[in-house]
Amino acid sequence: MYLRRHRRRAAGESYEYWTLCESVRTGRGPRQRIVASLGKLDVQEAEAGWEQIEELLEGRPVSRQMEFGQSVSREGSGVRWEMVDVSSVRVERAREFGEVYLALALWRRLRLHELLEGLIESGRESVGWEKLISILVAARFCAQCSELSIAEGWYERTALEDLLGVEAGRVNADRLYRGLDVLGAHKERLCAHLMERYRDWFGVRFEFLIYDVTSTFFEGQALSNAKAARGYSRDGRPDCKQVCIGLVCTPEGLPLSYEIFGGNRADVTTVEEIVSMMEQKYGQAERVWVMDRGMVSEANIAFLRSRKARYLVGTPKSQLRHFEAQMLQKEGWVDVQEGLEVRLVEHPDGLGEEQYVLCRSTARAQKERAMLQRQSEALTEKLASLDRALRRTPQQDHEAVGRRIGRAMGAHPAAARIIEARVLDDDHGCACALQIFSRWETGSRTVRSHGAYLLRTNCTERDPTQLWRWYIQLTQAEAAFRTAKSDLGLRPVFHQKTGRVEAHILVCFLALALWRTLEMWMAQKGLGTCARKLIAEIATLRSMDVVLPIRRDGQRAEIRLRLVAKPEPRVAQLLAHLGLQLPSRSKIIENVVQKISPN
Repeated sequence: MYLRRHRRRAAGESYEYWTLCESVRTGRGPRQRIVASLGKLDVQEAEAGWEQIEELLEGRPVSRQMEFGQSVSREGSGVRWEMVDVSSVRVERAREFGEVYLALALWRRLRLHELLEGLIESGRESVGWEKLISILVAARFCAQCSELSIAEGWYERTALEDLLGVEAGRVNADRLYRGLDVLGAHKERLCAHLMERYRDWFGVRFEFLIYDVTSTFFEGQALSNAKAARGYSRDGRPDCKQVCIGLVCTPEGLPLSYEIFGGNRADVTTVEEIVSMMEQKYGQAERVWVMDRGMVSEANIAFLRSRKARYLVGTPKSQLRHFEAQMLQKEGWVDVQEGLEVRLVEHPDGLGEEQYVLCRSTARAQKERAMLQRQSEALTEKLASLDRALRRTPQQDHEAVGRRIGRAMGAHPAAARIIEARVLDDDHGCACALQIFSRWETGSRTVRSHGAYLLRTNCTERDPTQLWRWYIQLTQAEAAFRTAKSDLGLRPVFHQKTGRVEAHILVCFLALALWRTLEMWMAQKGLGTCARKLIAEIATLRSMDVVLPIRRDGQRAEIRLRLVAKPEPRVAQLLAHLGLQLPSRSKIIENVVQKISPN
């Protein structure tokens, strides 16, 4: 979902209003549908200054104080009036404000600062560990790729120095690395705290747990990391070592916990460890575990049953052969949405107390048929080319011919299941041609299974539509991984030591929690769930110093006012709808007043 702004002009006046829209798939392609009309979002600026920044970030009421620049009478006490040379007014020290302000607002409203202040004992450090860790997470929220980039430029470009009170000179790479080392020891407590805040803020329940696995790769050899290994790379980088990350999240996509596995660990071998870990932390409740088919094995199913856990999992494509008769039946299907139908079926062999949901998607079937057709045409052309070459020049080396056929089949595995090539020999025993034909029975079965997939569950729910909706929530975990990799810069990992790598992933996990919390916050306020667009709008906000040349006692001087630029109307409306207030009063920086001798 996303917000759309509309402009109208009536009676010589223009006005704006907002609608909440969503994209839906139809038989004629994607279309936009208006979910709700939000009308005009009123903007009311709070009379608060930089001294109330903590109240603003946490959404607490601000205390009203007299401040430099307030509109009061000339005789009012506490207000100083100066004569300003308007022609020489200038702006300096422009800083990125909106994105970091939003990150800190989320950080403090999740009360992570309170948790870390209580967990980490203060010592002789000049910058508190909580503030340092908030810088790391805010930077990751803003997609900074490394601690070095934070220290060498990004921090100075932002308003974090004003928001946190930490001078730029105190933020360096070594201190940030030490912050990672300190943070890594508190992973479990942080995960438990987030779970509590989700419940308190959004009323989230934890009856369903979504589990999925991804990987992230390293730059360098990662010799000091015990878990770094080569394995199946979901990033398309099999040349790099990697680690695997198992993420547990809610159906809304809010991250709950995670575990780091070796880079060569198979997904199916991680289930027992994750389930045991969650039960140890939060009890052995009868939750429903939703997993994709990569996690499914009979051993894992037996383990979940032994823990009295409910499960809803995808099954390998090969399992569809047991349900061919049900797929051919025309009755008993229930429409879930346009082009998608489901039905509840029992296993033909009557195995166990499980039930199965057979799903059939028209759009998915068309896609799979088109992919198979492209592979079949490409494989047939390669085999036909080899046939023509053999007819021109017969080959005595049958192994070389077999290797060429194998390479062609390996490049098109889907088509290789239905297309077969047989080598023909001439009277001299040389390979002189290829006989290319299709496996009709296999091809027919493949075509019938296009667009179909099977779900397996021990839940007592008998509505196949509801079971399908539970399973489709698995896309939230996939979306969380996409956000972590694309928007938050999880990959590549530049750290080499095991502890630093784990701390880096923890920082990314906390930044993901901020991101998904923002989406839930937006949904609560009727602003859709497209956090990326909202962040891009708020990122246009800047803070700056306005330098005012003045005359005082016959001499010239300067007063520097620190302020936040007035947001564009659309940004101001978004902030108002979120209830996120900005410091609306300037802050006078007394220590930069400089007297200048008269000309």
